Amino acid sequence: MIAKRGFDFVSSLLGLLILAPLFGLIALWIKLESPGPVFFRQERVGLQGRLFRIHKFRTMRVAVETQGPQITIGADPRITRAGAFLRKHKLDELAQLIDVLSGRMSLVGPRPEVPRYIGCYPGEVRAKVLSVRPGITDWASLHFKEESTLLAAAREPERAYIEQVLPIKQKYYLEYVERRSFSGDIKILISTVTALFGRSRLPSTAR
Repeated sequence: MIAKRGFDFVSSLLGLLILAPLFGLIALWIKLESPGPVFFRQERVGLQGRLFRIHKFRTMRVAVETQGPQITIGADPRITRAGAFLRKHKLDELAQLIDVLSGRMSLVGPRPEVPRYIGCYPGEVRAKVLSVRPGITDWASLHFKEESTLLAAAREPERAYIEQVLPIKQKYYLEYVERRSFSGDIKILISTVTALFGRSRLPSTAR
């Protein structure tokens, strides 16, 4: 979709320019609190199964961020104080505007997973989900806004993620691929901004 890519490019470029001062403050806070890089880079699976390294503002201590599961659970001890704030307000995700600008991601689309969890997708589902660019936000992200807290209550968090959360996410992803439209993307973006300001209830059209 040429129009979608054009919208992504212009929006991400403007976003990066407008948010540059905020990015600078976030980077300074991260560096002052713990040594290490500003960005956390992790391999994800993108369009047509191509691997890329996603950008996020680093929220964990460098020495321990690769230890433990690839999902964060509740009050994860690996997370810094700055990181907890960034995660709570989804500010760490803003760095993905870099990936949108480069064409590896879109503003709206299925969230990109690590190879380990993509391997849990049924083959047909995987092919359809990877037929579009992954996005910063989508209905699944809004539905599981408190995913970390939810998993913290499970006896086996990673198993709960694979067996309970992933199947629901896949349904949202497939619905997006089959019904995607520019107006639908705008609705998701508006709902995302609304959710960040405290309203977590999804509109009935997203269920």
